[in-house]
Amino acid sequence: MIIAVRGITPVIGTDCFIAENATIAGEVVMGDQCSIWFNAVIRGDVHYIKMGNKVNVQDGAVIHCTYQTSPTEIGNNVSIGHNAIVHGCTLHDDVLVGMGSIIMDDCVVESNCIIAAGAVLTKGTHVPAGSVYAGMPARKIKDIDPTLSDGEIKRIANNYILYSSWFK
Repeated sequence: MIIAVRGITPVIGTDCFIAENATIAGEVVMGDQCSIWFNAVIRGDVHYIKMGNKVNVQDGAVIHCTYQTSPTEIGNNVSIGHNAIVHGCTLHDDVLVGMGSIIMDDCVVESNCIIAAGAVLTKGTHVPAGSVYAGMPARKIKDIDPTLSDGEIKRIANNYILYSSWFK
């Protein structure tokens, strides 16, 4: 479902897959080769949401923002895992947000990072480039190594382009 809010209609790039029961509303701008999966919600009703290319928002994930104060900006090659919540924050390029994790307002996740499944980044957390964060509240557990970067972040982003092709 793609819904205009306050006269603003979502803008969707080329070669994207949107599941039939996903919801995209309001001031949302999405790049190319993105995939929005079943029951995912991207709600740009109270502020804007900008997404780069090759972003996948997996089943049940929610992307939202905070009225007039905290938009959501997502870079390229970002995977947002099943049932994750991404709220009023900034995710740079090449980020993997694990299943069920929560990223709160005013957080910044720099490039080449993994947020582990179930992690909770509290308001204003800054995740430096090349980090793996886990826990509740989330803390840095290690620096990312090339195996994780290529084997997880890039692999998952590329796999979701393949998976979405099966539904187009």
